Amino acid sequence: MPFAMPAIDDIAQPALAARLQHLLDNKTKPVGSLGQIERLAQRIGLVLGSEAPVLKDPQLVVFAGDHGLAARGVSAYPSDVTWQMVENFLSGGAAVSVLARQHGIGLTVVDCGVRHDFAPRPGLVISKIAPGTADALEEPAMTPAQCRAALSGGAALVEELPGNALLLGEMGIGNTSSASLLMSRVTGLDVGDCTGAGTGLDADAVQRKIGILKSVLARHPDAKTPLDVLAAFGGFEIATMVGAVLQAASERRVIVVDGFIATSAVLVASKLQPAVLQRCVFAHRSGERGHALMLSHLKAEPLLDLGMRLGEGSGAALAWPLLMSACAILREMASFESAGVSRQDEASTTAQSQA
Repeated sequence: MPFAMPAIDDIAQPALAARLQHLLDNKTKPVGSLGQIERLAQRIGLVLGSEAPVLKDPQLVVFAGDHGLAARGVSAYPSDVTWQMVENFLSGGAAVSVLARQHGIGLTVVDCGVRHDFAPRPGLVISKIAPGTADALEEPAMTPAQCRAALSGGAALVEELPGNALLLGEMGIGNTSSASLLMSRVTGLDVGDCTGAGTGLDADAVQRKIGILKSVLARHPDAKTPLDVLAAFGGFEIATMVGAVLQAASERRVIVVDGFIATSAVLVASKLQPAVLQRCVFAHRSGERGHALMLSHLKAEPLLDLGMRLGEGSGAALAWPLLMSACAILREMASFESAGVSRQDEASTTAQSQA
């Protein structure tokens, strides 16, 4: 399946940015006193091209896939947990299911390459490339054709989704290994600094995992371009997420990035199209080792830092009310003029005149 790279324009708009900043500075509060919420409001306003942005029909997509490398013991859980958790998402029992329901966020689960056949039902999209990637210690995780198909599947999925906000989630036993490999090769950081406990490995198991990942990197020295790196090390769910991110960015949707795995997809997407990052809101700093370094590489400022490392899109769903609040501040909070409230400089002038 061919993949057509979508055009993603630079949305830096100095005039709109200045108007948004003026609006925020003239709300009934000390300048800058809402901190990161003000920066969030300006980012959303720029993405949506509006001084009164409205977020509509948010869609959280959980991209699921299995990994051949999982057979090497890089995870504390067996691969069967991937399909079992997909069933849990669909039955409404997972953390992200609860949070999406609580906040009125649409939830879609995508089978990008799970080693299981699911019965069709609402909320499930079958976009299976193959029943799991290959073992990256033996060969590239994906062929170039499979990688392109996954990218195309992600783009096609987003084209069919309503709304103007995409929240990223994922599920795949072994996918922290893929994310660590992608991060190490793309950023040049040592894979030991990019690798953590994943689903709960102890210290000795983490060291074994790092040893395996070093061998995987050595196995693919020629994988250097973003798409070659993605094919060599990525999961089907990560590649599908990259395609979804690129499409969402081209449509100027707000992209809410969850944790370590989702950020690795955005990292790859940003190397293909740097303007992707202008559309991204990073929900939280994961407890997974390496995520803080990846965020720093992207110059990203996460909204939350709660020590979470669940994945699924749980951090994105938890951060969602902050995006809603930021928009409401822009649209509804009174200005000094409309509320008849004196500014600090006006109060000082009045006090001096009365002295």
